[in-house]
Amino acid sequence: MTSLPPAKPLPTGADSPPQEAPSSVPRAGWGDFLPPALAALVIAGVFVAAALAAHASPAAAFSALWNGAFGDSYALGETLTRAIPLLFTGLGVAVAFRCGIWNIGAEGQFLVGALAVMATLKVWRPGVPLVGVPVLLAAGALAGAAWAGVPAWLRARRAVPEVISTIMLNFTAIQLFGWAIRGPLQEAARRYPQSDEVPDLLQLWRFWPPTRLHSGLFLALAATVALAVYLSRTVSGFQLRATGANPRAAYAAGIPTTRALYTAMGLGGALAGLGGAVELLGVTFRLVEPFSPGYGYTAIAVALVGALSPGWVALAALLFGALDVGSGALQRVAGVPSVIVSVIQGALLFFVAWGYARRRA
Repeated sequence: MTSLPPAKPLPTGADSPPQEAPSSVPRAGWGDFLPPALAALVIAGVFVAAALAAHASPAAAFSALWNGAFGDSYALGETLTRAIPLLFTGLGVAVAFRCGIWNIGAEGQFLVGALAVMATLKVWRPGVPLVGVPVLLAAGALAGAAWAGVPAWLRARRAVPEVISTIMLNFTAIQLFGWAIRGPLQEAARRYPQSDEVPDLLQLWRFWPPTRLHSGLFLALAATVALAVYLSRTVSGFQLRATGANPRAAYAAGIPTTRALYTAMGLGGALAGLGGAVELLGVTFRLVEPFSPGYGYTAIAVALVGALSPGWVALAALLFGALDVGSGALQRVAGVPSVIVSVIQGALLFFVAWGYARRRA
């Protein structure tokens, strides 16, 4: 009788698998969460209490929130426009979490993606035919991937917790952004801390006037489908998921866990950087402060509420985009402070976190 070969020993140096997964970033489906009816009831109770505290009708407040986000074609277009950067950054966070890596740096990756687009325009100049929208989008994605590669290298080679390094790199990106629009990327007139406007020929197509909805929506949806196929239908995607589920078992099975770490962080950074490029080419058309209202941080909630699944992340991005857009009408029409939207988002994240905790218990 032939005996099984001895198990491969776990490494202790730079090639060791991620140590904090699978318990630190577990993946759960909606069936593992608190009953959705209970969650909806509590969140509705919070909303009603806030409306009553503001001496407003709860029905009128909900109607204002809904109409502000979906009431007409303009509101719907603005909701979808706001959901696009949340979807890109949410996917970037989710793919890293699926590998058991805490990518808290989507905000910085989003900013450097936009910076890379404007830097590319500065180098090549708008009239050069080699510069086109695909080149600019690729520049943003590559910059985001490179920015995310720094904490990946620190984690793999120096065992630096990626939570710390990615958060620190967010602040570095913010300072880099501020320096760039006051220095090498500042407008030619040198009057304001902002860049020149992206030339008309390089702006993304706005296909639903008078809304700001642009063709970046189709790119975001394509990225969602591509990521879903990658995670569920490719060998590399399986290795990434296996590393996140149990890194020690994955390593013992011969899966290159360190390569999975680099892949997850690089892909996540590329998606977030692509989101920054799309936001610049489709919405703002120039670099200004603040360029991001915190998309990279909200993306963490989007990814978790979306159960780290690309399809659900897309729906979560739509939900958070609707809450953000509807909050203005909520305060303007019903007199309910828009901050209640942040409370609702926090309550959603609380129930998701409770569901993860119950799954681990």
